[in-house]
Amino acid sequence: MILDRVTDLIGNTPILRLPVGNAALLLKMEKNNPGGSTKDRMAHNMVLAAIKSGRLKPGGVIVESSSGNTGIGLAITAVELGLRFIAVVDHHAAPDKIAVMRALGAEIRMVEGSYRDDEVAVVERQRLAAEIAASIPGAIFMNQSDNAANAGGYSALVREVIEETGGAIDAYVGCVGTGGSMTGIGRGLKAHRSGTMIVAVEPAGSIVFGRPGHPYYQSGTGTPAGDTVGLVLDYSCIDLGLQVTDAQAFETARYFARRIGLLVGGSTGGVLYTALRLIHEGTIGGNVLVSVADGGEKYLGTIFNDDWMAARRLNDPTVWIDLDRWLGRAAPAIAASDFPYLSAA
Repeated sequence: MILDRVTDLIGNTPILRLPVGNAALLLKMEKNNPGGSTKDRMAHNMVLAAIKSGRLKPGGVIVESSSGNTGIGLAITAVELGLRFIAVVDHHAAPDKIAVMRALGAEIRMVEGSYRDDEVAVVERQRLAAEIAASIPGAIFMNQSDNAANAGGYSALVREVIEETGGAIDAYVGCVGTGGSMTGIGRGLKAHRSGTMIVAVEPAGSIVFGRPGHPYYQSGTGTPAGDTVGLVLDYSCIDLGLQVTDAQAFETARYFARRIGLLVGGSTGGVLYTALRLIHEGTIGGNVLVSVADGGEKYLGTIFNDDWMAARRLNDPTVWIDLDRWLGRAAPAIAASDFPYLSAA
């Protein structure tokens, strides 16, 4: 297939099937999008919707608060359409993501203030993004958390999955942040097959499902304490809301790199851990869809850095033991080389 624009590369991502007992884990490889994440879909859709509505004019300015992936998607679309893009980020964003946005021509504005290493400054990001947009003629604050075009960006993903699987999806397990992907995918799958179980996964410390908030390291997912859950999230399409710890998420990402040969990001690690646990417990089964929201290539300096993990005491070998058991791998399968950072903790 020969395409004419970079944004034509968005979508039509393949599915990798991993047998898990009597079930099958279907990994929708969203990391294969041109910006390396599923957020390319919604970023492109939000820009097109803003242009169609007249909010965004030719040569206009997009301003958005982002931990990185949405910003990368917006930067790609901005380049293609001749728009200016300003990304408002905080210290919690992976340096690799910020570097990619800069490489694509995005202007980076870092929020000021003293924040903990594991604290997401999303409230200040949102405030600053709105302030910047209001101060620049022809600029709009995209506001992905409350933007209906966010969820609408995932309708093509649902159509692809139905076509790729013949519609045989028994459960979907995904991370929930702004709520766009969870709402768009959850609604779409249930509209096709009402019995599909939708499981939403947030970081431990996130407040999406009303649990007490506290800082966490997982990037681009969840809603931190002090922020409000985005208007785009439709709770009615969610059957089960669960939390996953940073250690469970990050160790699962590292496990999939060492055992499967697949680099996935931290939020995907958390979703994979949760999906495998639920399959093992018998809560879900059959064809279980998981979106590989982004790749581990963006976290080489954090999640896949031994010193970074050790300094934050995020190492947990029991996660590997659980994963070996759930995936039916013969024990012992853990090598000392998998945990070189334990001695440094």
